[in-house]
Amino acid sequence: MPRPVAAPRLGLRENWPQFALLVVLNAFVGAMVGLERTVLPLIGEREFGLGSRTAITSFIVSFGITKALLNLVAARASDRIGRKPILVAGWVLGLPVPFLLIHAPAWWWIDLANVLLGANQALAWSMTVIMKVDLVGPRRRGLALGLNEFAGYLAVAVTAWATGFIAARSALRPQPFYLGIAIAVTGLLLSVLLVRETRGHARLEAAATPAAPTAAPRLARLFYATSLGNASLFAVCQAGLVNNLNDGMAWGIYPLFFAAHGLGVQRIGVVKAVYPGVWGGLQAVTGALSDRFGRKELIAWGMVVQSAGIWLTVLVPTYAAWLGGAVLQGLGTAMVYPTLLAAVTDHAHPTWRASSLGIYRFWRDLGYAAGALLSGVTADLLGLGPAIHLVAGLTLLSGVVVGRVMTEPPPGRAAAGA
Repeated sequence: MPRPVAAPRLGLRENWPQFALLVVLNAFVGAMVGLERTVLPLIGEREFGLGSRTAITSFIVSFGITKALLNLVAARASDRIGRKPILVAGWVLGLPVPFLLIHAPAWWWIDLANVLLGANQALAWSMTVIMKVDLVGPRRRGLALGLNEFAGYLAVAVTAWATGFIAARSALRPQPFYLGIAIAVTGLLLSVLLVRETRGHARLEAAATPAAPTAAPRLARLFYATSLGNASLFAVCQAGLVNNLNDGMAWGIYPLFFAAHGLGVQRIGVVKAVYPGVWGGLQAVTGALSDRFGRKELIAWGMVVQSAGIWLTVLVPTYAAWLGGAVLQGLGTAMVYPTLLAAVTDHAHPTWRASSLGIYRFWRDLGYAAGALLSGVTADLLGLGPAIHLVAGLTLLSGVVVGRVMTEPPPGRAAAGA
């Protein structure tokens, strides 16, 4: 006789085994991105002979556009068919990525690999976010999202360092990407065998919410409300876009900038690891702080700190300054990243919260493509330095917009303007 399934309960303590599993799983999701952070721009320049920065950063454009569009699909689909099937599909799509990176005979193979990587990140990372929010309920979302992003971006840092270390002792390919095969296989097995569905937890919270509607608004209406109709959510979406715009620049342009100043691949890997390492390591703290002190100040000042780190990197071209710039950029991103996600959940009813998160993540991850294109074109026309300066200025402006436009919601309010 099959064992009865326990009724869902909300709370971090009540759901800690599944919550901890999802934290570990998101580390594997983040590690897939870390595979490319150090070596892939150098492969484009040295192995494929690409002289155009725009061409080199094309893999980030394909990654960002795919991830942005599928964020919308993943979140909406998870409301209809469940979280776990979307999570498993994400890992199935991610499995070919390291093999394509290892065997690519032409650069378009790298772009194809990043279409699949974007799909993997959109489906798998989105679900770890949504499932954690489902489990913990309304009181600990900042902490939950901070732990999620902590695990993901700490893993980005570790694999960015590891691939640089391996490449310095062997070659840019294929050795650094063998690690990716183990990561993808493990992530798929954990998702299939151990993760449990959490949509019932969201329904439980929705049923307990005063005046809960029976169905989510249409996606077009939610898209307008989340993107423009609510001033605070507009501020959140533009900050998310600009945050990933500067991360897209850092991903594609920084390795070329450091190499142009004579830095070796192993030390480039160290700098590239410090930024997501600080970012990942502090998010558990900043997410919890946003639960206690509010979202707006952390987001606005976080964008300012990011811009300071970017300017330090370009204005003082020394290894020590680059490490300091990476620390500042990581600190600012840690202040912003989980707080933006939590700010969306402040305004979104549980019935359509996943969809609103997907819309925010659409704008945020479109920033990867925007940052790669903007910095690549600017670098081709004016040089690497001006491209970095431009992105620093846009990051500062975004923080000013948050400070002027965003407001904290009244306690208990969850509307999303829909």
